[in-house]
Amino acid sequence: MITLWHNPRCSKSRQTLALIEAAGVDVTVRLYLQDAPNIEEIAQMRRALGDLPAIKMMRSGEKLFKELGLRKDMDDDTLLAAMAANPILIERPIALKDGQAVIGRPPEAVEVML
Repeated sequence: MITLWHNPRCSKSRQTLALIEAAGVDVTVRLYLQDAPNIEEIAQMRRALGDLPAIKMMRSGEKLFKELGLRKDMDDDTLLAAMAANPILIERPIALKDGQAVIGRPPEAVEVML
């Protein structure tokens, strides 16, 4: 079973979901913009991504990133809190399976889970 943090308005997210479904793998879709993860869930996902620096799981090009005065050199706790308060800042999609996660950029990155 794969859990996918998904935004249906994002082409990469849709492509990632299509790859998973085409492989016949069970998938639970979490529309993370409507069902926002809390800070602990985001921290857990970061650990599942291999303790990736928080900035690497953020959409730093998002207009809100700049509006909030965020910077790429900020500490992980600050960036995690920003993602929890503003889930639009979370990079998408993120696929999780058996405690391991990958960011679906490119969508083919999820193939290691199929």
